[in-house]
Amino acid sequence: MDEYGPLTKKVIEYQDTVRGLVTTVKSPEDWAPLGELLAIDEFERTGPFLDVQDWPQYAEMVNGWAQGVQSFETTVRRVAELPRRVYLEVEERHLYGNDWLVVNSMNVFEFNDEGKVCRLDVYLQSPPTTG
Repeated sequence: MDEYGPLTKKVIEYQDTVRGLVTTVKSPEDWAPLGELLAIDEFERTGPFLDVQDWPQYAEMVNGWAQGVQSFETTVRRVAELPRRVYLEVEERHLYGNDWLVVNSMNVFEFNDEGKVCRLDVYLQSPPTTG
């Protein structure tokens, strides 16, 4: 982690916090440790379907996701840090029952002047659906 810049270290902390909470959370309030990394009053997340969420909506959504997943793992593929932004490409592995869903994710984190995440844009590549 020594090779990462200061904003990238915050993004890695964000990712580690999500992984650490995913198997223990029961309600949106349990995501408070993640909220500490965010500028929650100005936070906006745009998801892969152009769905836009503020912090309470995001906490609700991610809590619902966590209730259905048994395990969540990531592998960092590429990371680039620019002023006020970090581009993080990861392979995500989600365990649902006995099945793993593997997706590639590009996440763009934008930081405010206080060094908190104020915007998150998520882009996904996922396997085709069958059926």
